[in-house]
Amino acid sequence: MSELKMPCRVCGKDASFIGGKFGKYNVRKFSFYRCADCAFTFIGDPWTEYAEIYNRAYYRGEGADPLVDYHFELDHPDKTIRLYEWRGILEAVNALHRITPQTKWIDFGCGNGGLVRYVKQQAPCDIQGFEEGWIADTARSLEIPILYESDLASREGTCDVVTAIEVIEHVEKPVEFLQAVRKLLKPGGILFLTTGNAAPHRKNIFDWGYTTPEIHISFFEPSTLERAMNLAGFTPEHHGFLPGFADIIRFKVLKNLKLRQPALWERVLPWPLLSRIVDRVDRVTAHPVGRVTAPR
Repeated sequence: MSELKMPCRVCGKDASFIGGKFGKYNVRKFSFYRCADCAFTFIGDPWTEYAEIYNRAYYRGEGADPLVDYHFELDHPDKTIRLYEWRGILEAVNALHRITPQTKWIDFGCGNGGLVRYVKQQAPCDIQGFEEGWIADTARSLEIPILYESDLASREGTCDVVTAIEVIEHVEKPVEFLQAVRKLLKPGGILFLTTGNAAPHRKNIFDWGYTTPEIHISFFEPSTLERAMNLAGFTPEHHGFLPGFADIIRFKVLKNLKLRQPALWERVLPWPLLSRIVDRVDRVTAHPVGRVTAPR
């Protein structure tokens, strides 16, 4: 096949080369492709040296993503702006599937386990994370319940909720990823995920701040994600601006402003209104939720 075409990693149709972008951390040019059939945009030659990408420097914000600071969040969970995101996710998930002591929840790709620790403190449910690498071991040392890959098989078909927060854009084969997540869920269970919406940036994908090619390799429009979910066996649902999204968007704005801790000036802002304005531009709430339909 010509280098100007390659199979789409969602639908399998021909995807066309649309240009390249240099990384800032790994200074080489990455090739971008877009599928005309499902609108999936992806990097055809991703950097896959994961131990090198997600090293200690990365989690300190000294790697490919200078906006992350997992060490601060791990050491100061009560002082980080990530509290807004955690609070918003819990509220959104509870709106989709009422949280009870019997609820089984896995945060897939949980990083340092911050969401897991927050939910355990705030809601009566059985929540665990899944992550690999040394950051997971660091979280386990603080008694945050993080599963090993070998634990996942015993959890298949047992979960009410799976969250995947800013994970799927790092994944080279998104349908396979979604299939693995779906196996964990019982009938009626939900997948709540967040990822950037590529639709508003279709014409200027290379200028979009989210296209950090060393780490973000898959870019979804809502219809693309819906198609991927269908292929993985989910029933996609569009819920729009769920309760909790004001806080989720608040965190995203403050993170991009490089704010580490809550501040007086941002506390007095009208976030319910501001988050709606931001969402009109970025449309982060347009992505679907995946549900496992109960067998008839």
